[in-house]
Amino acid sequence: MGTANALADDGFSNYQITRLQNYKMSKFAEPMTRLIDELKKLPGIGSKSAQRLAFHILRSSEDDAEALASAVRDVKAKLRLCSTCNNITDVDPCVYCSSPTRNQKLVCVVEEPTNIAAVEKTRHFNGVYHVLHGSISPLHGIGPEQLRIGNLIARVATGQIEEVILATNPTVEGEATATYLAQQLKRQGLRVTRIAMGIPVGSDIEYTDEVTMLKAIEGRREV
Repeated sequence: MGTANALADDGFSNYQITRLQNYKMSKFAEPMTRLIDELKKLPGIGSKSAQRLAFHILRSSEDDAEALASAVRDVKAKLRLCSTCNNITDVDPCVYCSSPTRNQKLVCVVEEPTNIAAVEKTRHFNGVYHVLHGSISPLHGIGPEQLRIGNLIARVATGQIEEVILATNPTVEGEATATYLAQQLKRQGLRVTRIAMGIPVGSDIEYTDEVTMLKAIEGRREV
């Protein structure tokens, strides 16, 4: 009798354990869980960061939460690509392409819209831009056809551009993109230049790798 009860108890315990393992209980209320799941889709945001952001939003005032939601909606509803340079803008053409103080004959080609800010920080470039929205990467199935190169060629064909500066990233993909563009643009009889790459200001030559040193030597200039 005792053995039978023991087996019965053991069977019930195993059933309870199995049922508990198969039952997933959410740690948060459904709206909070949904917000955390959406925040986790953002780049660089893991579960812990998403939880912190979600609780920060929960503790925010109604006005702050609504302002955030409104800003997200406006980004999707009001932003578009400039029909001339492909920069992200809320007016078409963008502020750079429509500016009367900008040198419209000088075009700086960059990979992403975020690269424009880096060039603008120098306060020494007064031309306009062209955004490719990526770089050539055969390993990822990205060729020239997937980039915004067509309207760059069309801009050059108007004959109003004198120089194109290739400011793609100093990566394998960026170099491949710059080489391809240089070949295409030089057919138009255009001046094509590449941004210089080399030793960062304030660094020590002793710790410079051979590729960076080579680029620095190749990009040397008269003083």
